[in-house]
Amino acid sequence: MITFIIALIALVAGYLLYGTFVERIFGIDPDAKTPALTKTDGVDFVPMSGWRIFLVQFLNIAGLGPIFGAIMGIFFGPAAFLWIVFGTIFAGGVHDYLSGMLSLRKGGVSLPEIVGSELGSGVRVFMRVLSLVLLLLLTTTFLSGPATLLQGLAPLNTLPFQGRMLPIAWVLIIFAYYALATVLPVDKLIGRFYPIFGGMLLFMGVGIMIVMLGWHGQEMPELADGLYNRKADGLPIFPMMFVSIACGAISGFHGTQSPIMSRCLTNERQGRWIFYGAMVAEGILALIWAAAAGTFFADPENGLYGIDGLQAFAAQHKGENIAALVVDTVSRSWLGTVGGILAIIGVIAAPITSGDTALRSARLIVADFLHIDQKPRLNRLYIALPLFACVFGMVFVNFDVVWRYFSWTNQTLAMFTLWAGTVWLYKNGHEPSAASHQPSGIRRYGYLIALIPALFMTMVSVSYILIAPEGFHLPVELRWIGYAAAAVVTCVLLVLFARWAKKM
Repeated sequence: MITFIIALIALVAGYLLYGTFVERIFGIDPDAKTPALTKTDGVDFVPMSGWRIFLVQFLNIAGLGPIFGAIMGIFFGPAAFLWIVFGTIFAGGVHDYLSGMLSLRKGGVSLPEIVGSELGSGVRVFMRVLSLVLLLLLTTTFLSGPATLLQGLAPLNTLPFQGRMLPIAWVLIIFAYYALATVLPVDKLIGRFYPIFGGMLLFMGVGIMIVMLGWHGQEMPELADGLYNRKADGLPIFPMMFVSIACGAISGFHGTQSPIMSRCLTNERQGRWIFYGAMVAEGILALIWAAAAGTFFADPENGLYGIDGLQAFAAQHKGENIAALVVDTVSRSWLGTVGGILAIIGVIAAPITSGDTALRSARLIVADFLHIDQKPRLNRLYIALPLFACVFGMVFVNFDVVWRYFSWTNQTLAMFTLWAGTVWLYKNGHEPSAASHQPSGIRRYGYLIALIPALFMTMVSVSYILIAPEGFHLPVELRWIGYAAAAVVTCVLLVLFARWAKKM
């Protein structure tokens, strides 16, 4: 329990202290007119209240990521707590704040345009493709997954396809909702109902934490137990754990969602608690579920407790969705009937709400690079219909192997966003202020808050694709090649940045 309490306090302190520090380095202008006020169109640029934006942003970036990712991450051991805390404060919070605030400063543009404006037109094109692939894959999975779960609760018409029964009726129902949420103004469905779902997701997490802290069963995992790898599959903690726990620490997907809400902010002061604060809230949720999964399962008869009990539970249910089973089992046991309802909402509603905002983000990305005004409804349909066709077509494709690359794509997206933030902060920090005509010392070196996590995530992304089973899967005796190659790529990017900075 000691580790959990310290980690919880650290996350709150990180928001209050480091979040304020990041805001100071960025340099907000409370008097500046935001895009929601200067470009109001009643569709995407819609002023909304701060608390509503916070809950929508939290639900958009959270979904099942901080729950499922944290549960799978705790299999590696108590080291997961360290990544959740340090990743959230020093990487994820910075990433989300910069992606949201840079979008706001640049007129509410989408992520590829933000990154491209700082790293060049070639990277802009690459980011457009990477972002769209990521979002369409995510939307498709968050369509078929909940449809399968709903089919188990309320069977409807199915369709035999490739040796499996596709729940086509539920697919069509969810797809119809996706279409509405993608095309309708942001305040009609998303702004009206998502704060409720976001509040319920927070309520579930707080309820689990209260019961867990008062539970007299097995003790929680502690850092004192050791940071060695608990996974039995032989895969190393680095980089595997740092990709498994993405949304609970840092996730490139967040960078695609922040611009949606940047078009609704009415003051730059809101940025810290909406972008950085929502990331910290997600980190707390991930911390709670990592601790709950590592605490709940015990098999005293066989001498298995904590994480070892979780490993045994996973072995008994091999081939099933372990994370979903953990959520269902823990929620029903600790929260009773209410927990069962919340578990259903978490496992079904959360991915649906993340899927539709992903599709909405894809529409905005296409609209930005094609320069298509989104106020006319027909213009929205022109862009949305081809996206709908792609998603609906992929539902019929067995892309399980392809989906494994989502995690890597996700963290690679975060890497590029952090590099773009580094460049912007360097340029901004070396511009003289209107008052002193000299750049302040703290802002001159402020780019380090993005550069350091950018270097780290470069190491993670490159080594992962070389070592992971879904990548080049280097054998144990050759993994050093993966780490060496990642170090070389990281050093090359650092040298290129240093040369660019020197030229400035």
